[in-house]
Amino acid sequence: EIQRLKDFRARAAAIDARQLDAAATFERDYLYAVIDGRLFWLETADWPHRNPTWYYFDPGVYLDRPYGDLPRRMKDYTRWASNLPAAAAQVKANLKGPLPKAYIDIGMHTFGPLSAFLKTDVVKVFADVADPALRAEFDKQNAAAAAALADLQKHMESLRATQVENFAMGPELFAKMIYANERVDTPLAELEQMGLADMKGNQVLLQEACATYAPGKTLRQCADKAAANKPDRNDTVGLARQQLVDLKRFVEEKGIVTIPGTEEARVKQSPPYNSQNSAYIDPTPPFEPTMPAYYNVAAPDPTWSKAKQLAYISAKSDLLFTSVHEVWPGHFLQFLHSNRSKSAMGRLYVGYAYAEGWAHYAEEMMWEAGLGNGDPEVRIGMLGNALKRNARFLSAIGLHTKGMTLEQSRRLFLDEGFQNEGESEQQAARGAYDPAYLNYTMGKLMIRKLRSDWCATRGGADNLPCWRQFHDAFLSHGGPPIPLVRGAMM
Repeated sequence: EIQRLKDFRARAAAIDARQLDAAATFERDYLYAVIDGRLFWLETADWPHRNPTWYYFDPGVYLDRPYGDLPRRMKDYTRWASNLPAAAAQVKANLKGPLPKAYIDIGMHTFGPLSAFLKTDVVKVFADVADPALRAEFDKQNAAAAAALADLQKHMESLRATQVENFAMGPELFAKMIYANERVDTPLAELEQMGLADMKGNQVLLQEACATYAPGKTLRQCADKAAANKPDRNDTVGLARQQLVDLKRFVEEKGIVTIPGTEEARVKQSPPYNSQNSAYIDPTPPFEPTMPAYYNVAAPDPTWSKAKQLAYISAKSDLLFTSVHEVWPGHFLQFLHSNRSKSAMGRLYVGYAYAEGWAHYAEEMMWEAGLGNGDPEVRIGMLGNALKRNARFLSAIGLHTKGMTLEQSRRLFLDEGFQNEGESEQQAARGAYDPAYLNYTMGKLMIRKLRSDWCATRGGADNLPCWRQFHDAFLSHGGPPIPLVRGAMM
């Protein structure tokens, strides 16, 4: 795979740049960025031998996507399952250790739950398929796949004997990561100051909102008060469905951005093997426009205490901005645009900072556009999400370049980001195995700066009609590194 990527890059580099117009030059640079990013994780960071999250086994396409009738999807799933034992053996061979504790933890949180999911939930999905031959082969391969994943879980557990605490990439590798994937070469110290300034600004805004919402209370008490306002019967899936209706109406009435289609996202609970992500979008595939998209909302870890589980359930205001982030006008709308991009690269390769930067930018932008009608509790929900991303930004830099410990990161999320105990613990651990999660805040800051500069000659940065023009122009590029979009738009 490494050689294939290098060969593709060499073929592109061999083309005489003088033969390329502006669009083709942009496409070439987009291709370079995708290849360089993949080579970084494969070769430079050596993720396949170091990080269990490199291996992502997800049968969801066969279970959720109605691309064929149930017998057809059962047959396809069975073929997928038949390959899992060999894949699991390769993972074991690659991940020999020693591995950091946080890496082992996330591997165990993935492979074991997926094994159980295959034995229970997958069997239920295909329960109505009557063909005896299909059924016999499915039972055989599904059982073998589940057993292979359970064995992989045992392998991860065995790595506890040699586990280490150090996971840091170091400043040099971390800086290479940011440039290879996002084309950002700002010095790390300067980046850190930008993130710190954004966090301090959000804390000031939180103080303003809390002065109205919870006068006389500390910021922690104010955040806890907002967090206690849970969905009725703790039904986050039901509340999220209603929020999507209201958010789409708001986007349309305010003229925030063009909605290029009639598709809707379906809301469901996340499968247990991917519940480390509190919410995520499974978008419509680029070449299957009739396939549904799914907005997944996670339930808390059942091994946690009852109090910790309750704290993990999103508050109403927090969930509102999660729905903004994942659907309207966040990721779901973003992928409606990228799927219609004139660029083949744009349809296929949406980058981390572009995607998460847009979705996080959308949260703040929607509040600024009037979402919530000035309600301080709604504002606290928005700011809670922003402060969590600020803590991710600072944790990524701290954990991987400055010797920050997981406990110090956890305290940052808890004390400066005002997250709850369970969220703080989970977010700190994520920083160890997902060092690029600074991209939420970094992408947001780049988009805000680009909007300000672009609208400066189009009625001003606070001109809402310019925002719509900007949003449509920005999203038309698909999902390259944001500096490339800046170069094209400016």
